[in-house]
Amino acid sequence: MINLTTSVLIIVAASVYYVWIFRYFNVVKEFNQFGLSDLTRSFVGASKITLAALLTVGIWHPELIAIPSALMGLFMVAAQYFHFKIKNPFIKHLPSLILLILCVFLTTTSLGII
Repeated sequence: MINLTTSVLIIVAASVYYVWIFRYFNVVKEFNQFGLSDLTRSFVGASKITLAALLTVGIWHPELIAIPSALMGLFMVAAQYFHFKIKNPFIKHLPSLILLILCVFLTTTSLGII
């Protein structure tokens, strides 16, 4: 279970880094479609990168996994909401849905529920 949890931590953190650093132009486009401000986008980006960093540190300090994974999951719930709000096709919902499922796994595993 430790290897699976570590793998999921890496997948979630790497996905967030990739999207918010290398695919930032897509983030700007989506936040404009959602009707959200630049300040909101900056807050979300800084928060997600910080949470991804905490998840990365969680590889060595598992006690740090529960809160960042739960908060990251809430960001993914918000992403789902905004994708539904602008009626995006399901394929656009899929990345945040997968990350939401992975965050639920991390949260429940770190709390000892699974």
